[in-house]
Amino acid sequence: MSIRRAVPADVQDLLGIWRRSVEATHAFLSAADVDAIALDVESYLPRMSDLRVAERGGRLVGFVALEGDVIEMLFVDADAQGTGVGSTLLDAVLAGRALTRVDVNEQNSAGRAFYARRGFVEVGRSETDGEGRPFPILHLTAQAAATPRYRP
Repeated sequence: MSIRRAVPADVQDLLGIWRRSVEATHAFLSAADVDAIALDVESYLPRMSDLRVAERGGRLVGFVALEGDVIEMLFVDADAQGTGVGSTLLDAVLAGRALTRVDVNEQNSAGRAFYARRGFVEVGRSETDGEGRPFPILHLTAQAAATPRYRP
């Protein structure tokens, strides 16, 4: 697997990865919720200043978007979940950082468990998501304690 910077031609594939990942892990969202959020993602994904993709066998299997010390998005294609893609992406953005923050839906138990295994701890909670929708968000932070496995 390799990690590289995203290019504009990747965006449509990344939107597909996002949708398949959300449909596999966000059972609390209705189809209408997913469609509405997809419009937001389609708008801001191409504007992320640090957008990286994971590629395996010539196929994109995940991505991570970072703004400053905040992980804005980390999604792994549904059929690649549990194969180390998310950990590799996370290691890539944690390398050399003293502190990183991420928000995760409170109802996304798989996402919460993933970040907890990687040393993230809850430091706050919001009743709604960033767009004011009624999906509680947990604010997590991690100190760079473990040596990342991925070396860029």
